[in-house]
Amino acid sequence: MSTITIIIAQTDFILCDIAHNSQMVLENVEKAKAAHNADIILFPELTLTGYLPEDRLMRQDEQAEVKKGLDALVSQLHGTDVVLGYPEAEDGVVYNAACVVRDGKIIANYRKQLRPNYRVFDEKRFFGKGSEPCIFDCKGRKFGVVICEDAWHEGPAEQSKAAGTECLLSLNASPFYINKAALRETVLAKRARATHLPLIYAHWNAGQDEIIFDGGSFAMNPNGEIAVQSPFLENTLTVVEVESKNDRLAIKPQALPEVLSETESAYRALIQGIKGYTSKNGFPGVLIGLSGGIDSALTLTLAADALGAENVHALMMPSQYNSDISLEDAIQLTKNLGVSYDIISIQETYDLFLKTLKPTLGELNTDVTAQNIQARIRGSLLMAHSNKTGKLVLTTGNKSELAMGYATLYGDMAGGYAVLKDVYKTLVYALSRYRNEVSPVIPERIITRAPSAELAPDQVDEDSLPPYDILDQILARYIEQDQGAAEITAAGFDREMVISVLNSVDRNEYKRYQAPPGIKITPRSFGKDRRYPLTKQIWHG
Repeated sequence: MSTITIIIAQTDFILCDIAHNSQMVLENVEKAKAAHNADIILFPELTLTGYLPEDRLMRQDEQAEVKKGLDALVSQLHGTDVVLGYPEAEDGVVYNAACVVRDGKIIANYRKQLRPNYRVFDEKRFFGKGSEPCIFDCKGRKFGVVICEDAWHEGPAEQSKAAGTECLLSLNASPFYINKAALRETVLAKRARATHLPLIYAHWNAGQDEIIFDGGSFAMNPNGEIAVQSPFLENTLTVVEVESKNDRLAIKPQALPEVLSETESAYRALIQGIKGYTSKNGFPGVLIGLSGGIDSALTLTLAADALGAENVHALMMPSQYNSDISLEDAIQLTKNLGVSYDIISIQETYDLFLKTLKPTLGELNTDVTAQNIQARIRGSLLMAHSNKTGKLVLTTGNKSELAMGYATLYGDMAGGYAVLKDVYKTLVYALSRYRNEVSPVIPERIITRAPSAELAPDQVDEDSLPPYDILDQILARYIEQDQGAAEITAAGFDREMVISVLNSVDRNEYKRYQAPPGIKITPRSFGKDRRYPLTKQIWHG
């Protein structure tokens, strides 16, 4: 047989912007046809609407728009087979579906069978269950369609093989976290070996709300080895050549792209999240409260790398407790990045607050109430600038602080998008050092100084928190691995510290419930990934 050329269209789509997404499909199809003479063009899961429209899928007017948009798109697709995803509504049920389009008509259709319902996934709420395989012929060979979770578990792929499939085509929207790519490859290799079929995996490359889709689409031979892979975190068209060997189909191997390190993949994913959220929601730029500490320094640097320095503005808001070197380092960072800034002292406003509250609260000195007032003044100033300019406020708190409640509601938690929400403090340091290896922009003193909120005299984080290198290990075990106090203690951690940390995490759920959305980069982020009640009895002890 002649070679069958399949193009994986690894690209970004805008949620529920059917006209834009249809145009993206048409542009990618034309490029694939012109440059590569494609036989099949494979798009990711829910191509037409993006992943995931959630409750918008339940609206009849939205369903009608999807149907209208799909009909219009299908009528314009000619000259090559196109496989794309869409939500299909029938008899009051919506399915996560994929269709095969040939010369202006749908020649085959598939409904996803396995609907993930864990962590960030909630597909059983939105989608009905498919039951039938989908197979179509191209150049005399049989290709079977599956969607994401269908290839992670035994069932649909084996069903497709039994119905005559010679090569599996998988449409995917698989949320990123560090080392997720390796897990995908391991799981899909198992499915390829179980079915003795080549598997071609088309994946999104996008930032969507809190979720990153990191590309890395691939084609895998029946032995489970990857023969072709798309770059990670890039929009691209990837050519896959399917050949016949001993009357069975196989993927012609190509040189594979360089594997990203954990730190680089996390850094680039955070950039993708900032880009996606800012651009898709129409913000003209971002604002960041810059303190001279490492969290705000990394947030500013990520924003400048994502959006360009001209679209980022910093506000420095010192009080009497901020050291001179903090302001010096913050100014130096803005100069290194080329970011504009303003300095607004909050001291006069802070003094007025203390004077106003004295008749009812007495002398506040430097207690937590007084410290939080400073944070809330800064939050108000940032939001005022956001109201006036339309720019998005990026909060700077990290996962370690949010876990422990070491953050101020309506203060440093005030904003529209939390860049470091899923980044432990130890990773904040690693990301900062990585970025300085690319080009040294973050002043070294910011990285080496003891972290401090600078809300009271001589304050450092470890006055209130365990050392971050220990704290982050306990938090990861509790939050991501669901280990309890006994398990964590048995791993060698001090029991009293473990109990204190776990109780702090649970006690501060109400704060995180009010936090802005933020970028997921670990296996279990706060938000949809981890759903705990606000009212509860603290039981660790």
